[in-house]
Amino acid sequence: MKTDLSTFRDEVSPGFIRKFRYLLWLLVANLIFLSNIPYPNVLKVFILRIFGAKVGLHVVIKPWVKIKFPWNLSLGDYVWLGEEVWIDNISKVTIQSHVCISQGAFLLTGNHNFSKAHFPLISNQITVEDGVWVCAKAIVTGGVTLGTHSVLSLGCIATKDLESYYIYGNFPLEKIKPRTITTHE
Repeated sequence: MKTDLSTFRDEVSPGFIRKFRYLLWLLVANLIFLSNIPYPNVLKVFILRIFGAKVGLHVVIKPWVKIKFPWNLSLGDYVWLGEEVWIDNISKVTIQSHVCISQGAFLLTGNHNFSKAHFPLISNQITVEDGVWVCAKAIVTGGVTLGTHSVLSLGCIATKDLESYYIYGNFPLEKIKPRTITTHE
């Protein structure tokens, strides 16, 4: 009996291929992304693109950045992902251009519906628009859009959309003041 690649492909289930792709991603991510070794950004960007991420120009990815599913990630130009950023993206995460996601920030698309007996998974996308700064240790939950040039302050939690050009802080989260951006120093 003669077998060829097309026969093999027809016999392999899509579920197996998805699991294999995820396993391969875990191996690569643990070697390259979850490491203190200062691999060049060009290598990290290349790997993300191989695994299906859309990645713009001049992206900086610091050590210990954890990305669950690169195929659900879109990064614009001039994006900075600081040390220990965790993008838990079972749904799509879109980070537009000129964005800084600081050290230890957590973008979490999934949650569970605790009001149901079987505790079903809830997952919603996150959008981070142009010019946003997510400060260190801040958390963004699924279904949230961070409006253009907004700031989510140190250690704060965004469970609702942030309005463009405002700085948010405190607990519970509140609008602190408008963000003024100057073009001259």
